[in-house]
Amino acid sequence: MRWTRRLRLCVAGAVAVSALSAAPGTAPAAEQRDARLTDLVNPFIGTANEGNTFPGAAVPFGMVQLSPDTGHSTGYDYAHSRVRGFSLVHLSGVGCRLGGDLPVLPTTGDVTQTDNAKYAAGFRHADETASPGYYRVGLDSGIRAELTASTRTGVQRYTFPATDKANVLIDAGQALHRMVASKVEILDDHTVRTAVTGRGFCKDTLPYTVHTITRFDRPFTAYGTWDGATVTPGSRTGRGGAYLRFDTTGDRTVEATTALSYVDAAGAAGNLRAEGGRSFDTVRAAAGRAWEERLADVRAHGGADSLRRTFYSALYRAFLAPNVGSDADGRYTGFDRRVHRADGFTYYQNWSLWDTYRTQTQFLALLAPADSRDMAISVIRVAEESGWLPKWGYGTVETNVMTGDPVTPFLTNAYHQGLLHGYEERAYRALRRNADELPPADSPAVGRDGVRDYLARGYVPYVKGHEPPKSGHSDYAFGASATLEYALSDAMLAQMARALGHRQDAARYAARSRNYRNLFDPSTRFFRARDTSGAFTGPWSPAQSVGFHEGTAWQYQWLVPQDLPGLVRLIGGERLTNERLDEFFAYDRLLANPERTAREVWVDGPYAYYDTDKYNPQNEPDLLAPYTYLSTGQPWKTTDVVHAALTLFTDEPAGLTGNDDLGTMSAWNVLSSIGLYPVQPGYPTWGLSTPVFDRVDLRLDRRYYPRGALTVTSPGTSRDHRYVQTVRADGAAYERTYLTTRDLRALRTLHYTVGPRPSSWGTSAQAAPPALG
Repeated sequence: MRWTRRLRLCVAGAVAVSALSAAPGTAPAAEQRDARLTDLVNPFIGTANEGNTFPGAAVPFGMVQLSPDTGHSTGYDYAHSRVRGFSLVHLSGVGCRLGGDLPVLPTTGDVTQTDNAKYAAGFRHADETASPGYYRVGLDSGIRAELTASTRTGVQRYTFPATDKANVLIDAGQALHRMVASKVEILDDHTVRTAVTGRGFCKDTLPYTVHTITRFDRPFTAYGTWDGATVTPGSRTGRGGAYLRFDTTGDRTVEATTALSYVDAAGAAGNLRAEGGRSFDTVRAAAGRAWEERLADVRAHGGADSLRRTFYSALYRAFLAPNVGSDADGRYTGFDRRVHRADGFTYYQNWSLWDTYRTQTQFLALLAPADSRDMAISVIRVAEESGWLPKWGYGTVETNVMTGDPVTPFLTNAYHQGLLHGYEERAYRALRRNADELPPADSPAVGRDGVRDYLARGYVPYVKGHEPPKSGHSDYAFGASATLEYALSDAMLAQMARALGHRQDAARYAARSRNYRNLFDPSTRFFRARDTSGAFTGPWSPAQSVGFHEGTAWQYQWLVPQDLPGLVRLIGGERLTNERLDEFFAYDRLLANPERTAREVWVDGPYAYYDTDKYNPQNEPDLLAPYTYLSTGQPWKTTDVVHAALTLFTDEPAGLTGNDDLGTMSAWNVLSSIGLYPVQPGYPTWGLSTPVFDRVDLRLDRRYYPRGALTVTSPGTSRDHRYVQTVRADGAAYERTYLTTRDLRALRTLHYTVGPRPSSWGTSAQAAPPALG
C-alpha cells in the first residue's frame, strides 16, 4: 500500500509540475475568457488520501451540504464503492466524525433492512459526476440519484426503473456523529418531518439538534417507519426512520426538497416556504449561477488546464465555510442554547479557527468582506450570548477542539481589515476577557485554559496527558505550542488595543507577545516545553520534542510572525537562521528536484505530525514557514519553496495536502498562487512571492476596496522563470517584500518582472515585514 500510494502521488506530482512548467497561455485566451469557471472545478479533489472533502451539492457558505456518505468517518472516500445515503450536513476537510445528518437513499422492492451499512447501494466512478451545486450518480440498483442545493435546502431527484415498489428511505437514526435521539413523523402523503440530536467531534460535546422537513413533488402510495430493526408498514411515527413508496411504472422521477433548521420544526418549515417550491432544474441552475458569480471574483490567465482546474477547485472549496446558521426569518440557536434573532446581518456557524485563522480568514476578508463582516459579528454574538468566545464551534455547540487562542487573530484581522465598524469595542471587550480570564465552571468553553500559569510564569507548562474538566483539548497537554499561540494572539491584540486608544492594555499585551522567548533553550537553540518546575522537558532532539500540538519544535520554531527579527537574533543571526531554514526545507535537494523533495523528503502523510525535522505542508502549524525567508534577506527562496509546495496540489482525488479544514489548505493554495500571503495572521500584512499565473484579475468589493479591482501580472512566469527581478505598484518601483491592506486598497496594478535567476529585489533590511512591537 505504501509504494502504491507513493506511485500515485508521484504521478500526480508530475502532472502538477508539468502544469507549473508549461508555457504561459496553454489554453487560448478567448477560450479561457469564455469558458464557465464552474467547469474548471472538480469537487472530487481531496476525497482521497484524507483530504476529507465532499463531492456533493452546496452553495457558497450554505447551511446545507447534500452529499453521499460511503462509510468513511467524515462522509465520502473515493476508494469506496457503496453509498449508504445522501445526507444533509458535511464540513469540508475536517478530520473527525461530524455531520452526516439524515441520510436518504432510494431503493426498490420490499424494505427489510434498516441499517444503512447493509442496504447501501453499489456504484462506479464511471457513472458519477459533480460540479459546483450539483452531484449525480448511477447506482447499481438501476436508480439515478441527483442532488442540488440552495442555502437552507437540499433537493434530490431520483430516476427509478419502472416499478410499483420505488422507495425513498429517510434514516433519522444514523449519522456520522454519535446519535443521542431521533424522531420521524409522516405528516401527510407528501411530507416528512424529523428531529435528529447528536453529539461529538474529535472529543465529546454537548448535544445539538437538527430539524428537517421534506416535501415530495408527488404523493406516496405507501409508507411506514422503523425502530431498530423493526419495520412497521402504515406507521406515521418512529425513532429510526421512514420509507416512502412510489409507483414509477409511468412517471419514473421523484423529487424531494428537504429544509434544515438548527432552531425548531417551525424554522425548517419556514425555510422550506422561503426556498422550496422550485423544480430540481431551477434550483440547480440557481446554484450554478451563485458559484459562477463567486468564482468570477478571481480571473486567472495563463497556465496549463490542470493548473487552472486545481486553482479554481481550491477557490471553490475556500468559499464553502463558515456556514449560514440563521433561518430565513433570522432566528438562530446560540451557544447559550437559546433562540436569538439576527437583525441586519446573517448569523454564521462552524468555526475551525485553529486552522482558518492562518489563511482562510484573510482570504475571505479580501474576496468576501461583506460576508466576513457578518461572520465576525456572529463570533461577537457568541461571546455576548454565551459569555465566551468560541475556539472550535460546530453548529450550536462549542467543541473546544485544538489549542491556543485562534479566535483573537480571527477578530483582530476583521478589525484591521475594516470589517467591525460599530462593533470595535464590543469585540475588544470580548477579546480582552478571553485573553486575561478563565471561563466560569458552568461555561462549556475552556478558552485559554492555561492563562493563569501563562500570566504567572510567562509560559504554559507542559503536563503530559492533561485533560480539561470540560470536553475538548487541553492547552497544558500542548504547553509549548499553546505558549507560542498565546504570544502571537497577544501581539495581535496589542495592535488592536493601541489603535483603539487602550494604551496601557497595548503595552501589557505587547510585553506578553514576547513570552515566546521563555521557551527558547540556549543549549539547543530551539523552543522546548517547560514543566511546572520551570525546567525544560522532553527529549533533547527538537524532532522528538513534546508539548507541541500536531507538530514538533522544528515546525513550530517559525510561529513567531509578530517578531521574526527577535527570533532571528535568538537563533544567532541571519546566516544561522537561513542555514536552519535551508535544512528544514531540504533546500539543496529542492533546487535539484522540487516535486520529489516535496513528496519524499518533506513530511509525507496527512497525520504524520511527530518525529520529524522537515517542513509539513499537510498541516497548519508551519504553513507560513516558507515566507520566513522574506525576513532573512533571501526572498527568492520563498518562491522556490512555495512553488514546490504547490506541486502537491493536483486535479485528482488525492490532489490535496492533508485535511482541508474548512478551506484552510485551499486558501493557502489560492493566495500563494496569486502571490499574496498573510504573513502576520491577525494583522493586515501580505507577503509577496512570484505568482504562478501570467495575470490574475481580482474583483473587489468597493465598500472596502474603493478601486474595486486589483490586477496582478507576472508575464512569462514558469518553472524556469520564477524569480522576482522587479516589482512595480501602479507603475512605481516597489522594493518591499510585503504590502499592507491599506496599500492594496490604493492599488490598481501589481506587476512582477521575473527571470531565471535570483536578483537583489527585496534583500535589503528595510524590505522585510516589520516586527509588531
